[in-house]
Amino acid sequence: MSITKFSAFLLLALLSISMLQTLVLANHGHGGHHKNRNGYGPGSLKSFQCPSQCSRRCSKTQYHKPCMFFCQKCCNKCLCVPPGFYGNKGVCPCYNNWKTKEGGPKCP
Repeated sequence: MSITKFSAFLLLALLSISMLQTLVLANHGHGGHHKNRNGYGPGSLKSFQCPSQCSRRCSKTQYHKPCMFFCQKCCNKCLCVPPGFYGNKGVCPCYNNWKTKEGGPKCP
């Protein structure tokens, strides 16, 4: 009887370790939509990071106020700001696909 209990305990322990390993891998970006290697992409930011990322994104435009307004609105929704000062929106699909009523891009 004790061998049966030991075998059941060992099997349960191995199963638990396997499940834990799967969770750890998923939480470190090896599964699902988590931060990618270069730090950009869907959900790569926390909302408190939006102002600094939008300052970077909008730093070269002459329309700084509207750029900051819409960038922060988009960042808070998408938790992503593309790299660079212009373009590169493909790395943030939510940011790229959010359109105005007229069909133009909402996010700078």
